[in-house]
Amino acid sequence: MPLPRRLALTALLVALPLSGRAAELKVLSWGGEFSAAQQAAFARPFTQATGIAVDIVDAESPTALIKSQVTAGNVTFDLASVGLADAVRLCDEGLALPIDHRALAPGADGSPAAQDFLPGTLGPCFVPTDVYATVIAYDASRPGGAPQTIADFFDVTLFPGRRGLLKEPRFTLEMALMGDGVPADQVYATLSTPQGLDRAFAKLDQIRRNAVWWEAGSQPVQLLADGEVAMTMAYNGRIFAAQIDEDRPFRILWDGQVYETEGWMIPKGAPNPEEALRFVAWTTAPEPLARAAEQLSYGPPRRSSQALVGVYARDGKTPMAPHLPTTPENMKNALAIDTGFWVDHDAELTERFAAWLAGADE
Repeated sequence: MPLPRRLALTALLVALPLSGRAAELKVLSWGGEFSAAQQAAFARPFTQATGIAVDIVDAESPTALIKSQVTAGNVTFDLASVGLADAVRLCDEGLALPIDHRALAPGADGSPAAQDFLPGTLGPCFVPTDVYATVIAYDASRPGGAPQTIADFFDVTLFPGRRGLLKEPRFTLEMALMGDGVPADQVYATLSTPQGLDRAFAKLDQIRRNAVWWEAGSQPVQLLADGEVAMTMAYNGRIFAAQIDEDRPFRILWDGQVYETEGWMIPKGAPNPEEALRFVAWTTAPEPLARAAEQLSYGPPRRSSQALVGVYARDGKTPMAPHLPTTPENMKNALAIDTGFWVDHDAELTERFAAWLAGADE
């Protein structure tokens, strides 16, 4: 780490208030490679810098566990990794502690943290650690050429073959509108109108007979591998792993990606809230976020972290920037999932989507 950034992190650690040193911070996370990446990029370096041990505990649903503990008044974790939408709900319900954004490290260029994080990713009780995306993926070894825009996903004449689609309205409706020419910044305004909603379903009608529906993140990778689909909606991290770790000829079409954010929240009643804030501030500084993006193909949520990202930690040679949702070239027609929209409309759109799948009249 260059000396100025190292000094900045040291100053940040000293400046944050402490009522007493925690023997250990307990962190709730998602498990698997995600937790392993957090261990390598966040936990071990933090312990080396502060002497505070960090125990990352895996759970299938960190949000549900935190909610049950806070409600019961028996909180055993100091912080948790959750999605932005869940953090917003926990905060609104008074189950998460507010986080003062002034405690966060400045950008690598000295800009305030609130200006360095991507718009809409910071929350009153939430600080982001990573950005992942739902994208269009295809097998580059198949004949017929490579798709150039998300509109090509819906064009089964120019690009014949079956299409893998996520079996839920979120992401699917947004991509349908972008595939029909709606600019990313107008998607939710369009989807909020009856005409816009009809337009999204009409676009899906165009590929309905070609659709292969999936529900688990591993399925689109297998659909591509088995030649069951020509293109598919997929999670970018799954495609990266197949492409780099398994040497599959898969590629990502970044046009029309829909991205989400995960990050830290501190539950109400956390045993060590001040030390938890210290951990949050340290791990979400530009340099640690860049190191995390070298572990998995999840982008850093800070603008100034992007230039600090190097090569894939596992093979030591693959440049990570082309594989990240947050790389400027990949963000040209990207859409941030609107959690507020889905809080308001999830029930009704899930019902309509199910009826459409079943072939019922609207």
